Amino acid sequence: MTAETIKDKDILLEVKNLKTNYPIKGGFLQRKVADVKAVDDISFEINKGETLGLVGESGCGKSTAGRTILRLLEPTDGKIIFDGKDITKVKGATLRKIRQDFQMVFQDPYASLNPTMMVGDLISEPIRNYYRKDGKALKQEILELLMKVGLPEDAYYKYPHEFSGGQRQRVGIARALALRPKLIIADEPVSALDVSVQSQVLNLLKSLQKEFDLTFLFIAHDLSVVKHMSDRIGVMYLGGLVEISAKESLYEEPLHPYTQALISAIPEPDPRKRKERIILKGDVPSPINPPKGCAFHPRCKHAMPECSSIKPQLKEVKPGHQVACHLYN
Repeated sequence: MTAETIKDKDILLEVKNLKTNYPIKGGFLQRKVADVKAVDDISFEINKGETLGLVGESGCGKSTAGRTILRLLEPTDGKIIFDGKDITKVKGATLRKIRQDFQMVFQDPYASLNPTMMVGDLISEPIRNYYRKDGKALKQEILELLMKVGLPEDAYYKYPHEFSGGQRQRVGIARALALRPKLIIADEPVSALDVSVQSQVLNLLKSLQKEFDLTFLFIAHDLSVVKHMSDRIGVMYLGGLVEISAKESLYEEPLHPYTQALISAIPEPDPRKRKERIILKGDVPSPINPPKGCAFHPRCKHAMPECSSIKPQLKEVKPGHQVACHLYN
């Protein structure tokens, strides 16, 4: 078996040139007049058992990317290859069967849970739908899941409104685990929680990853949270990926000017270790009409003539470190 074959077997998710546009309609006949380019030609891989963090400012397209990978949104172009299968265009029963292998933990734990259902029913619903289980064996399975996410047995008979935000997110995590998925996409899973419980939920996710052999796509805007959770990190700006690297390399030596600005904004309690804060000028351009060339060039102090006309491609400039910037041509 060649090294290339072994590497291919380790890849769980491969995203190739993915694009997701939201149509804008106008006029009397409500015809499409433009597109919001929410995800604009991104490519990356996630290996089995790995956590890839996806970071960027609000509106950069990271949540849209996650929902498109899960096929909650239809991709405009590109490919999504999950566990060796192209799932970009699968529909109906085929998509339903594949979906048991990937689940999502949503940002708002209350909005993602049906307030009229007891927790036991919320978690058991996907198991009943997929495996037609019922009775005492199913209930015991749900009680074990509740225990694994740190909730008492009596949570089985309670409703979502009876829990705190952190407890509700634990219910959401238990529901995501119910079908024993291979991939979990966590979309800002702690941003709606109190700071005091964020670390508890993050540590829970890390322990469950080991126990259930999970792979994570972890989406967040908080760089400290992503650093704690991730093995590798991808940085998004205006729908595109500008840098991907192992977390140590990204935090110690960020290459893209946008990543450098993000890293400089992380609070550092030790005054001796503080770096000069990089203040970006201007506003994020509109995804309806993004700049030509590099999307970041209107705000970049290193901008060169080619930056405004030629779009830089993501390429490896150091082992395992990819960046889309003309500074590294």
